[in-house]
Amino acid sequence: MSHKPSPLSEPPSGGTTSSHRSDRRTRVTVLVALAANLVIALAKIVGGFVAGSPALLSEAAHSVADSMNEVFLLAALRRSRRPADSRHPFGYGKERFFWSLLAAVGIFVMGGCFSLFQGFEALSRGSTETRSGYVAGLLVLVVALLAEGTSLLRALHQVRKQGGLAAGARDPALRTVVAEDATAVLGVGLAIAGMALHMATGRIVWEASASFGIGALLVYVAYRLGRDAREQLIGQSMGPEPSRRIHALLEAQPEIDSVESLLTMQLGPESTLVAARVDLTPGLDSEEVELVAERIKRSVSHTIPEADQIFLDVTDALTARRGAAAGRGRPAPRLAADGDDPAATGERGGA
Repeated sequence: MSHKPSPLSEPPSGGTTSSHRSDRRTRVTVLVALAANLVIALAKIVGGFVAGSPALLSEAAHSVADSMNEVFLLAALRRSRRPADSRHPFGYGKERFFWSLLAAVGIFVMGGCFSLFQGFEALSRGSTETRSGYVAGLLVLVVALLAEGTSLLRALHQVRKQGGLAAGARDPALRTVVAEDATAVLGVGLAIAGMALHMATGRIVWEASASFGIGALLVYVAYRLGRDAREQLIGQSMGPEPSRRIHALLEAQPEIDSVESLLTMQLGPESTLVAARVDLTPGLDSEEVELVAERIKRSVSHTIPEADQIFLDVTDALTARRGAAAGRGRPAPRLAADGDDPAATGERGGA
């Protein structure tokens, strides 16, 4: 009996089209954020040096870090779409997690650490601002607040179109843009408050405190983004609720006696590996086993659309059936193929 390609060997075309549309929207969102951050960074740098404001220079470092991170995210969107090959048979979806980790490092080093340094520098050297410098700095920050707010609204609009915060958060690029823009809005608010209080009281401690607050906020956001990217890079499961649904679906199949184990791992924002070890009921011949496996995979893929790599490993019952099939001169059913190369065979689903 020749092995027939799985009906689930290619992902549904509608899901692929939807994924590409989502990527295009995310790319536009990242480009909007990049354009806003470049203009704002330049204005903050000029205004910060003119005004001699540590809070404004901290915000300039924040915008420069965000601009670099948008470049990382654009690289992630492009590289993660490369097709599977012999060296990466499950594709390049984890590229997004890697570049998101680099973005988190950029936020920490270029934004958070520089802002903290500016706070210490302000306390040690005192105030050099003039009243005209205050006014110029505050005008720059108000414009920055409007631009950052516009970029944040664009990102939140896309999150809503992709099914809300829980669904949109699966895309690390979109998650990073939302975190950056929200942090930028809060940071600009802190800088405005620090400069205004400094201007009103003449005490540099207010502006230094704003720099410390911006730095602490950026360090925290960088930690959260880096932690999420690390979890996904080292192999994070798809979560308890989808796993529970897959387990219940497998248990409900009349041909399955028990589900010995179920393992899942996210391969990308819309790609998940599912591997299940099951014990089938006795009395099924090799052709029935193969048909059952195909039907089960189809059900799992329909229930969890992002489950595009599905592998079933039949336990004890399989050994007996393989021996019986070999005795009759028929090839054994091919249910699990851990060493198979989906890129070489053209199959994306498991055996």
